[in-house]
Amino acid sequence: MSVDYAVITGRQQRVWSLGDYGKVGSLLSWLGESLVRRLDVHAGEAVLDVAAGNSNASLPAARRFADVLATDYVPALLDEARARADADGVRLRTQVADAQALPFDDGTFDVVMSTIGAMFAPDQEALAREMSRVCRSGGRIGMANWTPDSMVGDMFRAVGAHVPPPQGVLPASMWATGERVHELFGPYCKISTSRETCPFRFPSPQACLDYFRTWYGPTVAAFRGLDDDGQASLADGLLEVFTRHGSSADGTMAADVSYLEVIAYRS
Repeated sequence: MSVDYAVITGRQQRVWSLGDYGKVGSLLSWLGESLVRRLDVHAGEAVLDVAAGNSNASLPAARRFADVLATDYVPALLDEARARADADGVRLRTQVADAQALPFDDGTFDVVMSTIGAMFAPDQEALAREMSRVCRSGGRIGMANWTPDSMVGDMFRAVGAHVPPPQGVLPASMWATGERVHELFGPYCKISTSRETCPFRFPSPQACLDYFRTWYGPTVAAFRGLDDDGQASLADGLLEVFTRHGSSADGTMAADVSYLEVIAYRS
């Protein structure tokens, strides 16, 4: 089956422009700090953050006085990234770019990284090739990707039951399976992986549903594309996911969501 990745990427770009991913991304600062620490980013290193969103990984790298370039294909998110950098008093450059066709020369960066962003690129082979290409020999590549069995993985499946993903495109969560990661990065890198968790804390499962329904582009798009009955069914399905993963004795939602941290050393 021939897959038109350009068309799918254009649709994704519009979806991720809905809501305000920055409000979701800001809940995930844990992942960026963890990944930058594992990558051992040093002052003066050239760092590329791919599909950076509102800069959860870029900011920790910039605080280490690295030369950081944050890229994304949603300009509004890069505006947020610059505002956050200004508020923190750190230097951060931004540039609009497609993760599957990075506009940089081979070996430009010491570190190339992405937290819960590049994993959604539909052409996984192109993404792995591009991230590896722009990383210098001896450099490091890092990713944080939601696992298929996590709460977010179940959330994707609940949405997919109502809004099927594009035909011919592998699930984004494949980036969090060791076999697929080695298949993608293996030709270019030596790889190590570690399963970690990110804490999600909300006043209740319903509050989590309301948050994602309001701010998270893919969920916003899914609800907009359904009639009233479909929206009610999707809401029920998502609420079940959040309740099952996040129930706690005090009645709030407390879920530790698993993700795979990938560190690849460029050959």
